[in-house]
Amino acid sequence: MSPRRNRPRGGDKAAAHAEERADRYGGFGRSESWRGEDWSVRHVAGAGATGKTYRCPGCDQEIPSGVPHVVAWPEHGGVDDRRHWHRACWNARDRRTTAVQRSRNAPRY
Repeated sequence: MSPRRNRPRGGDKAAAHAEERADRYGGFGRSESWRGEDWSVRHVAGAGATGKTYRCPGCDQEIPSGVPHVVAWPEHGGVDDRRHWHRACWNARDRRTTAVQRSRNAPRY
């Protein structure tokens, strides 16, 4: 008896390509509405987050390389509008204040 085949043989090439792109860029993307604007949101896996350190706009703390996080940008924005958030900060973005209080010795960049 031959092993069971989990995938269709020919299948839809566009669906396979979209799945490959999602895997390549570290997660799935979706659209969310926040503050009256549509945002593109992508969850980045820890393995896909290598090489750079980002600053979360929600808590003003660094997101080190290799930590899973969320990348969000306005639907009609460009590459410069992308922001990297901790997952918890993105989920709590409505409960956060707009003025982040820094500690005395926190860097100002």
